[in-house]
Amino acid sequence: MQQPIIIITKDGSHSLYNSELNEHYHSVHGAIQESLHVFIEAGLKYLTKQKEIKILEVGFGTGLNVLLSLIESSKQNTKINYTTIEAFPLDSNIVANLNYIKQHDAYLFEEKFNLIHSCKWNNEIKISNNFVFTKLNSKMQNVVLNEHYDLIYFDAFAPSSQPEMWTKDIFKKIFNATNTNGILVTYCAKGEVKRTLKNVGYTVESIKGPPGKREMIRAVKY
Repeated sequence: MQQPIIIITKDGSHSLYNSELNEHYHSVHGAIQESLHVFIEAGLKYLTKQKEIKILEVGFGTGLNVLLSLIESSKQNTKINYTTIEAFPLDSNIVANLNYIKQHDAYLFEEKFNLIHSCKWNNEIKISNNFVFTKLNSKMQNVVLNEHYDLIYFDAFAPSSQPEMWTKDIFKKIFNATNTNGILVTYCAKGEVKRTLKNVGYTVESIKGPPGKREMIRAVKY
């Protein structure tokens, strides 16, 4: 796949533009803003009573969601075991130019953010006392999920660009790997996606979306 190009979103933080898919990695209204709203506020903070959380992320991309989850785990003293899946890793020169550390004033986490990107694929690594990290270089269709997760960040490209990522088979695989009372969050709010999530067994709610989007999805496994 052709490497994407860096663009600046409305909150000043970087995203990437994939010309082959005509898709951005994050909302052009604000990359950090969107990730905080969708994955941290509606996802990780929804599970604040849990002091140990297992996260599965579909779509590692720029590593922004990992960075923000790492920062939150430090703030809340929450133990996180984080697994992320990415089929098309970014070149190191793109990663080196991302402005998340500066834009989010996260200089204390700069070394750890670099480690998240530079560590070996398909290996578990301890990023901090509270944060264990594994990144899998694979397509979601080929991954065997032997673990069970409390929180799923579903951050694939939009269904119009990557329909193969939003199928019943994919969501059934994820549902089977979701713990009871575990949740899935995604920026997408399409009716077809809601119906598919319900069909595999999730209870689906539409909640307020980030700037630029009216709604997003949070799905719970009861």
